Amino acid sequence: MKSELKMNGAESLVRTLVHNKVDVCFSNPGTSEMHFVGALDKVTGIRCVLGLFEGVITGAADGYFRMSGKPASTLLHLGPGLANGLASIHNAKKANSGMVNIIGQHTLQHLELESPLTSDIEAIAKPMSHWVKTSKKSEELSKDGAEAIENAKKAPGQISSLILPADTAWGEGGDIVKAKDSTYRTKVDKETIQNIAKFLSNGKHSTLLLGGGALTVEATLLAGKISRKTGCGIITEAANARLSRGAGRLDMLRIPGAGVVDRALAMLDKAGQLVLVGSKPPVAFFGYPDKPSLLYREDTPIMSLADVDEDILSALTDLAVELGAINESPKFLAEYKRPEVPNGNITKEKLALAIGNKLPENAIVVDESVTTGRDFFPATSGAPPHDWLNNRGGAIGYGMPVAIGAAVACPDRKVVLLEGDGSGMYTVQSLWTMARENLDITILIFANRTYEILRGELTNVGVQNPGPRAVDMLTLDRPYLDWVHIAKGMGVEAIKVNDCKKLLDALDIGIKKNGPFLIEIIF
Repeated sequence: MKSELKMNGAESLVRTLVHNKVDVCFSNPGTSEMHFVGALDKVTGIRCVLGLFEGVITGAADGYFRMSGKPASTLLHLGPGLANGLASIHNAKKANSGMVNIIGQHTLQHLELESPLTSDIEAIAKPMSHWVKTSKKSEELSKDGAEAIENAKKAPGQISSLILPADTAWGEGGDIVKAKDSTYRTKVDKETIQNIAKFLSNGKHSTLLLGGGALTVEATLLAGKISRKTGCGIITEAANARLSRGAGRLDMLRIPGAGVVDRALAMLDKAGQLVLVGSKPPVAFFGYPDKPSLLYREDTPIMSLADVDEDILSALTDLAVELGAINESPKFLAEYKRPEVPNGNITKEKLALAIGNKLPENAIVVDESVTTGRDFFPATSGAPPHDWLNNRGGAIGYGMPVAIGAAVACPDRKVVLLEGDGSGMYTVQSLWTMARENLDITILIFANRTYEILRGELTNVGVQNPGPRAVDMLTLDRPYLDWVHIAKGMGVEAIKVNDCKKLLDALDIGIKKNGPFLIEIIF
């Protein structure tokens, strides 16, 4: 596409982003990115969302991709800015989320002088990126941008990191470039489909282990048909990037996650032979003394129907046809059922009942509840249809940024964030962006005032009867965090509750409110 106006490299890059439908930029700019900021102001068609910390904006790009299926861009300041965002980029990579990171850099000449902010940005970016490039010529910046977009859109979603030297941004730009279509997925061959069908029909108990693109409404219903025909079970990975669930959808168990290896081993022991669908063979979150890292017996027969980057929906359709299951009614469908209203003091079990009782239709649940929410699924399985987003990468601080991205991607849907108090403090700056953008997010802070999962981990690694210094390192006191004041200081309306009635009343307020609302839950 020929450009008719004279423009600098930064403007050619922004116009290339917009031309290729990358129309959201989560931004935390610095000096080296000012020409890009100027271009964002000049070019229409791109929404700019400011974050106060780079881990917020890269996490928001993760949440945006999970709910929209297309990459956003981020704007990061030099190597330290990228470093601040790496934990969230790690989570995004594990979730197979695509994003285009635009990372500012000194001018090529200035790099030789080793000024304070000089760093090897490519070396910092490579471990968390699928594609990294430093632009060297302003005339080629739009082409480099198109290449970054092409790679970010590759199935199932990839991390692109484009490094933008300041002189490349201010130099004369080239033509706007259309990115190549890279969204196609490879179709699973007929022989694999036939082999899996025989595997599921061999008379032995089998279980489908679903992950990635196998967790959409359409894919899970096909899995339910296959289960009805063959009698196989269905489970999901411990953490899922996006799981469609609720009334009328499949009610699936997920493998127990961090800290509960014995529970996971017991589940997989009953699963029999495994068929992987967009998933990997299950392993423990951590290694422990005298416990296995594999969550299944080494002699377990395992076959893979489709990898995460293949056409999973087509593979499940073909498998259902091969088995003669395409017209079956899906097994394990959840019936609409709200749990009873809890009363009295708040407990983990009553929290689950309250959420299941109040969860609105078509909600997006972003879950970083860790230990508190480990058993939330049974009480919420019969709630109205909704999507549930977990932390695939395990880096703490995932919840608040991902909630931002989900709310930007789906402004017509209520986002319900389930957040631990310790985890929330990693990216607490997110509250400011939620307020600034008036994002429709109800935030539940589980204020148990401790890193509870680490208390369990002390036992898991063999530390018995921990002393006061060990316990002190896991306790959030002296002073206690006051989430109501923290939220209000960043412009978010908030309330503190300590019994079930107040909690239910607060949930009613938060769900009805069109904008961010925080509930600090003391228990």
